[in-house]
Amino acid sequence: MGRTFGVDSEVGPLRTVVLHRPGNELRRLTPRNNDKLLFDGIPWVGRAQDEHDAFAQTLRDRDVEVLYLGQLLTEALGDPDARAQAVDDTTEDLRLGDTLREYLRQHLRSLDPAELAETLMAGVRNDEVHAGGLVTSLLAHEDFLIDPLPNLLFTRDSSVWIGSSVAVTSLAMPARARETQLTELIYTFHPRFKGVERIYDHKLEHVEGGDVLALGPGVLAVGVGERTTPAGVERLARRVFAKDLAHTVLAVPIAQQRATMHLDTVCTMVDVDAVLMYPNMAEEMRALAVTADGEQLHVAEPEPFLVAAAKALGIDTLRRIDTGLDPVTAEREQWDDGNNTLALAPRVCIAYERTVETNARLEEAGIEVIRIAGSELGSGRGGPRCMSCPVSREPLH
Repeated sequence: MGRTFGVDSEVGPLRTVVLHRPGNELRRLTPRNNDKLLFDGIPWVGRAQDEHDAFAQTLRDRDVEVLYLGQLLTEALGDPDARAQAVDDTTEDLRLGDTLREYLRQHLRSLDPAELAETLMAGVRNDEVHAGGLVTSLLAHEDFLIDPLPNLLFTRDSSVWIGSSVAVTSLAMPARARETQLTELIYTFHPRFKGVERIYDHKLEHVEGGDVLALGPGVLAVGVGERTTPAGVERLARRVFAKDLAHTVLAVPIAQQRATMHLDTVCTMVDVDAVLMYPNMAEEMRALAVTADGEQLHVAEPEPFLVAAAKALGIDTLRRIDTGLDPVTAEREQWDDGNNTLALAPRVCIAYERTVETNARLEEAGIEVIRIAGSELGSGRGGPRCMSCPVSREPLH
């Protein structure tokens, strides 16, 4: 049945990861809907698939087991209860109206697991069905009755493993809300994850996986900003403390900018004591250390992020490696996901090849950088960390 589950750090040797190979959901992007669906451009899908295949092979070459979200979803939908839940979740949208809702329910129920998984990911256009009724008559032919999910590519956001438990997250943007419904189906019904404890779900306060960093055993940093709310951090902290999955949660406010939507767009771990940071924000980043005494949460006064993180980890200091050589270069490379590296082990990471200056800085600091192409994958503003959900890392000793 594969390897065991568990993640207690960002840099423990990576053993199993969930990816999503881009598919027809990306072909649904147009200049009319790409902003709504949170993409900055229209990717060349064939090239994006080639880049993603190379990314997956790079992981396999380093003895990482690659699981694909689409395949996991198809296999989970082999369970009749999973199919029933998927149909109900997908058709609860108030935009549909009763006539169209009933039509879509019948249509979705008629599909086999592979067809249903593809439909849930790629969506349904008005001109692809013959539902009849007032709602479809008033919609344009190209309007979507079920929206596509191009951001499935970024598997980090919809779930995050904390210790041996998984948190199915609550995504803030309407365009992404259905992603976590599909992720929850996988963790609920797929035989691979039978018995895994889920400590969060998509109906709770907003928390996104890109904001959650496992700095080390027992220490989480959670960004608070555009996507993850203060209430979400509090709820997550209470749940991880109750299960003894962490002793400290660092709440880290993030300045609201288009390219800094998540904590991992400005900060990622590349060694047990080293972080890659966006220097234009690093000096101002603060953290509030949250700990618990029974059910009572204690919130410390804000401190510089690196100071608070080192204290929580019980080390003298965290080494800081900056993106870029100057503020302008740093801004360009941060926009190109230079900060969004994926650690395969201590001092080994995957990064986009285009972030030339950042990669050079990493290597100067003793970090092995495995470069991958990402000219098309990056059109949704996400790098190697965003595109991967680790479910198994070897523990740090």
